Amino acid sequence: MNPFVSKSPPQLRCGARLLDLSEPKVMAIINVTPDSFSDGGVFHAGCVLLEKVLRRVDEVCQQGAALVDIGGESTRPGSKPVTPEEECERVLAVVEAIAQRFDTIISVDTSTPQVMRGAAQLGAGLINDVRALSRYGALDAAAEAGLPVCLMHMQGEPSSMQESPSYQNIYDEVAAFLESRVAACVAAGIPQEQILLDPGFGFGKTVAHNLELFRRLPSFMEMGFPVLVGVSRKSMLGALTGRAVDERLAASVAMAAMAVERGAHILRVHDVKETVDAVKLASAVKSENRDND
Repeated sequence: MNPFVSKSPPQLRCGARLLDLSEPKVMAIINVTPDSFSDGGVFHAGCVLLEKVLRRVDEVCQQGAALVDIGGESTRPGSKPVTPEEECERVLAVVEAIAQRFDTIISVDTSTPQVMRGAAQLGAGLINDVRALSRYGALDAAAEAGLPVCLMHMQGEPSSMQESPSYQNIYDEVAAFLESRVAACVAAGIPQEQILLDPGFGFGKTVAHNLELFRRLPSFMEMGFPVLVGVSRKSMLGALTGRAVDERLAASVAMAAMAVERGAHILRVHDVKETVDAVKLASAVKSENRDND
């Protein structure tokens, strides 16, 4: 038996705010990078265009996003890491400005201890780490921050993760990795109740791997932690539909609705308004089915 299984909390304490996960929530992606796969450069031009970011935050909050996810280091396939100093420069002023102006939960998409500490001090409410706090010093920084953490599975590093991903059993290996990272978090002093999981769609996986993980989403729910799903505009959708990145809205929304049906708690997306509508519909159908059981 997994010693960490516990009932997913209806609420997470995200700094000064509570995140109610009794119904699925939408997280808006806002990348302050020049090279992210879908929106790289939109909110970056030598230096962060702060007012443009704030307008986007206002827009997604009005559209129904419960969280905004701020990323200062691209993790697209083939991307290279940035220095901690550069990532801090991109992210921290944005976090501070959002916290001062908006009543929303700020997630920081980072693996860097310095960013975790700085963002927590400036008003961030969640640490979302594609490396599952494996970078040197990240566990200690996250524990000191006292914020919920989202642990994601990735095979390899972004620079090479899509070259030849291979697994004997994709679900078993991803689940075992996440369990090991939960154990590391608990050992570092991070409460189980503050941990979320992300299977890491597109991070060191083929299309077949991604589809199998998606089919197994209910099994991830049985691990006892809230689950975040991020498939918005990803290459797996392009491979399955033949659509370019900017033509994957319908596919992204369809996958979000199916993720809700399979129990996902947070949907990390680019297209907030459309996804919020899909989540409302999928949640209503799911609730109706539950009531009729």
